[in-house]
Amino acid sequence: MTELVSSIEAKPVAVIDIGSNTVRLVIYDRLSRNPLPVFNEKVACGLGREIASTTRLADDAVADALATMKRFRSICTGWGITDADVIATAAVREAENGASFIRRVETIWQGSVRILSGDEEARLAAEGVICGFREPDGIVGDLGGGSLELVDVFGARSKDGVTLPLGGLTLADAARGSVDKAKSIVRETLEDNPTLLGLKGRTFFAAGGTWRALATLHMHQTNYPLKILHAYSAPAAAMADFADNVQRADPDSFPDVVASGRKPHLPFGALVLREIIKIGKPSEVVISELGIREGLLYEKLPAAEKTHDPLFSMAESLNAANSRSPAYAAELIEWMDRFAASSGLDETEDERRLRRVACLVSDIGWRAHPDHGGEQAAFLIANSGFIGVNHAERAFLALSVFYRYAGLKDEPPLDLEKLLSKRQLERTRTLGVAMRVAYLISASAPGVLPRSPVKVEGGDLVLRLPRELAALASPRLKTRLKQLGKQVGYKHDVIISGA
Repeated sequence: MTELVSSIEAKPVAVIDIGSNTVRLVIYDRLSRNPLPVFNEKVACGLGREIASTTRLADDAVADALATMKRFRSICTGWGITDADVIATAAVREAENGASFIRRVETIWQGSVRILSGDEEARLAAEGVICGFREPDGIVGDLGGGSLELVDVFGARSKDGVTLPLGGLTLADAARGSVDKAKSIVRETLEDNPTLLGLKGRTFFAAGGTWRALATLHMHQTNYPLKILHAYSAPAAAMADFADNVQRADPDSFPDVVASGRKPHLPFGALVLREIIKIGKPSEVVISELGIREGLLYEKLPAAEKTHDPLFSMAESLNAANSRSPAYAAELIEWMDRFAASSGLDETEDERRLRRVACLVSDIGWRAHPDHGGEQAAFLIANSGFIGVNHAERAFLALSVFYRYAGLKDEPPLDLEKLLSKRQLERTRTLGVAMRVAYLISASAPGVLPRSPVKVEGGDLVLRLPRELAALASPRLKTRLKQLGKQVGYKHDVIISGA
């Protein structure tokens, strides 16, 4: 394994996003391939709620936004951040009084504000999805309060995007609060859109607070086992039916899993999503928690940093912060590589990647009570701030490490098995048992596993120990080796070198 070494100074960075509905400050731990928020606050100011009818930012919304900027400046000062990126989007860009508002913001901030064009919003939304997913292929739709950005992405590349006046606040204002009136506006705006014509059979990546709230409601109604929004996916047909029901519902009837400030916007966001699915015919809808803000940071990364696997990056951070000996994980990966190669373990490149990541995070539960190490490690992994990973892969990593701590007798937590195929489930058990063998050999200390390989030799699963480590061959270790042999279909043996 090659360690990922960042060339970027590890200091916090911040983005202030003056949107059409909310003003938000996000402080990240550092500029990195896997940006982690250490502070995240939004204030629903509603700057764009009257743009369609008055072409102006509402006076009370301006007052709220300026007060919020004063608070955010104080918070950034406390963090020692003087060069945060302050951006403004559709409402400010289009309002008659947008320029005067920005001058007042710049006086408070004592720095410049970047007013994004529609093209820039689309490009940064695409960069956010490129940052957050492994080889994305589809159309990104970033729905804000003032506008909808659509842009085609494939791998690390994106095409020119479009910006449309279909943000939740703008649409509700233009339709005078009527969802029925909004339908014709949405259909006329999206009909024959060239970007959507390239969506058929691909993924629609939905970004923006309203669509995240819609996904939260969908998770709640389907009793979904995870509560992570990023990379949450659903078949397009199922999501279209769900969106159709939401657009017809009374917002007051939505459960409190949706924030009260989001409820009035859900029918309009559902309407836009339903029409996109109807016109574009994607195969699935996938939620992205990363958008313009993360795209802005991703754009700043050196080219070499952008090629790093964000899942590995986060796993290495967890290993460094939580393992007894971080160096042990690299040895475990190499030990497991040799075992997998000798046993003829059938695995794809993606499965190999996950196996190695599981090794990186295999020792993060040791501080928990011994009776609950597996459960706590699984919960931490399933709910960590991973990007570049889908929900089935999250479940795979969590269950593999659960079995590493708990063995195969205990029931896994969180109903994670629902997210995995039979093949994936069996692989989590094999990987967990193998890591239990490695732990008894090494006690998670570095320097032992390279001298104590477990490989298939002549039809047997063999643990080779040097003479000076012969005392490690305890009955308990042999029992675990036997269990591993049973998992992979081999008899087991222990050979002492030189004996």
